[in-house]
Amino acid sequence: MSKISAELVKAMRRREFIRLSRRFEPTKIRGYVLDVGPEFFLLALISDRIWFDGYECFRIKDVNHLEPDPHARFAELALKRRGERRQKKPRVSVAASEDLLLSASKAFPLITIHREKIDPDVCWIGRVVNVAGGRVTLLEIGPGAAWEGAPTTYDVAEITRVNFGGDYEDALYLVGGEPAMPTTSSQRGGRARPCKDRRSRALLQIS
Repeated sequence: MSKISAELVKAMRRREFIRLSRRFEPTKIRGYVLDVGPEFFLLALISDRIWFDGYECFRIKDVNHLEPDPHARFAELALKRRGERRQKKPRVSVAASEDLLLSASKAFPLITIHREKIDPDVCWIGRVVNVAGGRVTLLEIGPGAAWEGAPTTYDVAEITRVNFGGDYEDALYLVGGEPAMPTTSSQRGGRARPCKDRRSRALLQIS
């Protein structure tokens, strides 16, 4: 077990409110560790506006540093007074990347994937259709809450971050509803969505 993995497990067992930094983002990420796998860990996200805002799974190897949040007392008191309850672990597995994608898509209507080594400023939101042969097939939904006509495929190994259960995904699903699942898939890359910092509660830049 790596040093970062051990620190994540420790924070999870102690139910600590933590902040962490990772190589793809200039800002700190705050929340509660809910599960730790061999490659990814699950975090209940706290936005900069001090609300619970869904869940994020990050690759452990991309984390540079983590520590107890120095402003934990303020944040936790604000959450309590707002009636925000500590999030329970959802039915999502981080045992393997494939398990994460499949279980998250079963537990939540939409998930967001990031391929930050390729482009840290874009993301893809949708419904997982299949995971096989090291590739994930995703039926995407656009910023206007319109579903694409055919799914696209991505290499699982390229995924560095997965989000679900946040305000933006919920809003897209509320408007877009259930897709008419297609029977054929496109092998080309899907239409990338410009992404803002999730911690500011504005995941996508809608133009």
